[in-house]
Amino acid sequence: MTSVLFECHHLYYLPHFTPIIHVLKQRGGYSVSASIPKTVAVREQLLFAEAVAKLDVELFTAGDEATRVDLLAAQKFDVVVAGNIGKLEEIVADHSVAVMVYHGIGVKMSYYRDMSARVDIRAVECEQRFRELQNRGETSIVLTGLTKLDPLADGSVGASEKILEECGFSPELPTILYAPTFYPSSLEKLLPEIPGLTQDMNIIIKLHNFSWHQKRYRFQSEEAMRVTERDENIYLVPPDGFDILPYYAAAEILISDISSTLFEYLALDRPIIQTMFSSPRLRHRFFPWRLSSRIDEARTAEIDFTHRLAEPENLEVTLRIVLNNPGVMSKVRQRAAEEFLYKLDGRASHRLVDAVETKLTERNRL
Repeated sequence: MTSVLFECHHLYYLPHFTPIIHVLKQRGGYSVSASIPKTVAVREQLLFAEAVAKLDVELFTAGDEATRVDLLAAQKFDVVVAGNIGKLEEIVADHSVAVMVYHGIGVKMSYYRDMSARVDIRAVECEQRFRELQNRGETSIVLTGLTKLDPLADGSVGASEKILEECGFSPELPTILYAPTFYPSSLEKLLPEIPGLTQDMNIIIKLHNFSWHQKRYRFQSEEAMRVTERDENIYLVPPDGFDILPYYAAAEILISDISSTLFEYLALDRPIIQTMFSSPRLRHRFFPWRLSSRIDEARTAEIDFTHRLAEPENLEVTLRIVLNNPGVMSKVRQRAAEEFLYKLDGRASHRLVDAVETKLTERNRL
């Protein structure tokens, strides 16, 4: 039995791993475990434990972080899958196949900075990123596509009608999904504009994990709750709704900022509105290059598949234009999906597991 650990640095990494877990279980011969750092919020740990139990995956945890890391290292897993480097190097055994399924495909430079020579396989979501990583000297890369999107492609994500019912929405009204990142975020400027839209639209607000669980950003979820609590046509996805895929499927339009959602939503060939404003911290207003150094400017410049929202007060007008002309950028979106998402065939997780099995076979021959 091959032992596999999913080291889940945060709860929102789990949707990237879930399709891989399903493939391992389908193939058989694997014992699957998961763990989350003790340094994350207690509520986040509890939600993770509940989600892992539903997947019928063994949870490894401990009373404190140092003990957890020691416990995982002692297990000497055959395969360790992670969403960033985190404690990966401390957890893997000498014989372990270390796999990176990076947790974000947006425009942040961390995609290229969060590296380790100890990674044996890094799943890459598109040919463009594959070439870039090759140019940077990476040799452990495997072109798979984005594992997170497999349920959208294979139809296992679930019925949109069920989500609309969960939200208490009329299926006769168009449904808009607003999914801002945590920083730099459009939320503070755009949130006040949303209540004015709801006479003839359904609005789903899907916050970033950090907006619920990190003290620094918790004001975002608190403000969102204040805005949405009195309006039945606004649904604020609660913290246990950490998987955004069902809300993608239910929405006719996505609104976001510099989130990975801009790229992920391309899988559905539906309109995307990109906000061009945010609320940077004071130090980044005085020293903007400190913020811009975190952003992949070249990748940002390649985003030509969105409708751009320059000012918050133009939200309603922009939405109505896009709702009346949903197919106007369809060809551009389809081209972008091919460029940024490789194959949308529901097989990304299979390709990754194939690569892991090949690596395991090579290790066993040594």
